[in-house]
Amino acid sequence: MPSHRIQRLLPLFLGLLAACGDPSRSPRSTPNALPDTATATPRDTTNRTVQTINVLVLGNSLAAGYGLSPDEAFPALLQRKVDSLGWPVRIINAGLSGETSAGGLRRIDWLLRERIDILILELGANDGLRGIDPEVTRRNLQGIIDKVRTRYPDAEIILAGMQLPPNLGPDYTAAFQAIYPELARTNKVHLIPFLLEGVGGVPELNQPDGIHPTAEGQRIIAENVWRVLRPVLEKQLGIV
Repeated sequence: MPSHRIQRLLPLFLGLLAACGDPSRSPRSTPNALPDTATATPRDTTNRTVQTINVLVLGNSLAAGYGLSPDEAFPALLQRKVDSLGWPVRIINAGLSGETSAGGLRRIDWLLRERIDILILELGANDGLRGIDPEVTRRNLQGIIDKVRTRYPDAEIILAGMQLPPNLGPDYTAAFQAIYPELARTNKVHLIPFLLEGVGGVPELNQPDGIHPTAEGQRIIAENVWRVLRPVLEKQLGIV
């Protein structure tokens, strides 16, 4: 990504750090779901009921849909996608504005009280903006992965990669960015290379504050996730 584009990401990442609470706003119309036209049916040659697949999204203000109504955030858009396909999938949105990797590690035991088949792990950006040692962030994310695999050994994990603007220094930003592919490789988990690809630094895809994605920006984020999530779901559903 060109350096001038990455520099434009700084306000967005700062917003991830500052975002807390549920902002009041006027209701907006819900964006179209972008349903897939090619449908597929889960393999089920008996009369048994296909078990619902639970997908947990553990993230920060991006998953929480800061500044938008809940049905405009990317987890809700993913739910509409699977519903349009008729798949028995439930997307559980555990996004929390301002969340860090340490906060996610503290919350994960409580969240795992319900069966999880797929985890979408979208944390770390707020760590970087606070200047937390990347090794600490890596350990926290590893701890979340370990807890999920201990409780549900067959669960699939999707790691959402993030990047920091160069203003924080080349050594730090490089160390931070390396966390995600390294964790994906060592743990053999699925990787979204950059969750904000196509959205970060694009004014028209961010809200008037210049920080948080618009509904259209969230739609692009949902597509970034869907490219990785769909084949994982197809495998679990036995779709050929």
